Amino acid sequence: MNVHLSVLPDNVLVAELKAKPLLIHQIREAQKVDDELVAKRAECVLNKESEFQIDDDDCLRFRSRLCVPRNSELISMILNEAHCSRMSIHPGSTKMYNDLKRRFWWHGMKRDISDFVSRCLICQQVKAEHQVPSGLLQLITIPEWKWDRVTMDFVSGLPLSASKKDAIWVVVDRLTKSAHFIPVRTDFSLDKLAELYISQIVRLHGVPISVV
Repeated sequence: MNVHLSVLPDNVLVAELKAKPLLIHQIREAQKVDDELVAKRAECVLNKESEFQIDDDDCLRFRSRLCVPRNSELISMILNEAHCSRMSIHPGSTKMYNDLKRRFWWHGMKRDISDFVSRCLICQQVKAEHQVPSGLLQLITIPEWKWDRVTMDFVSGLPLSASKKDAIWVVVDRLTKSAHFIPVRTDFSLDKLAELYISQIVRLHGVPISVV
């Protein structure tokens, strides 16, 4: 807190107090010892069109948002203030992220906020699930003939094959447990998958009654 004294022409002494948040000072000092932010600071000095800029308080900012270094104490302090203070009343992760991203920026910010909110004991005890209650489980109809009722699923995340396919479409007959394994791509459209289903399954077994 700084005090500025001045004397008016009528001999009246005026004291002006200037208060600055301690958090901004801590962030500014931590920026100077963070290797990544030090490099960004040097970059924005050379490149005036960089998204990183240095403000009048010698703080590094990203698109006008204050850059917070990967300092666990500082990040924890910001998250606690934004979530647990009397003015914040324990917002959800989305609301908290939208509020904080107006002023702060750091790598993994959204993930850190989500993890912090998920560990809040008060939120777990008080907040209710906003979800329609599920009904009773329904039994799957027992098939009476082969390929009348089928199940299907996708096995994805596979390396590219010689034919540039990266997934397998598995279609199983629920009665006989026989299956077709159709190589596909994860970016195939629904129209393309429908064409494949007709040419690979309907052509051999007809149209099923139900699909799970």
